[in-house]
Amino acid sequence: MVKVAIWGSLRTATDGKAEVEADPGTFKQILDQLVVDYPGLEPQIKRGVSFALDGKIYRDAWFTKINDDSELVLMPYMVGG
Repeated sequence: MVKVAIWGSLRTATDGKAEVEADPGTFKQILDQLVVDYPGLEPQIKRGVSFALDGKIYRDAWFTKINDDSELVLMPYMVGG
């Protein structure tokens, strides 16, 4: 299982949990599973989310492979420069 740290306002959709678990796979597969486990995340995921994988921030990287030993942080969509 991959431990997914939930950051900021997204925690309201996970009943305040700062960390949840998901099966390893692509980022898209993990998001799909999180929507099933935590339906409240779906609106934010549809608006857009960013994730940090082993310390690097990604957006729109749906097919990035996430291993069970990866450090994954899910956060509201990051914009700016």
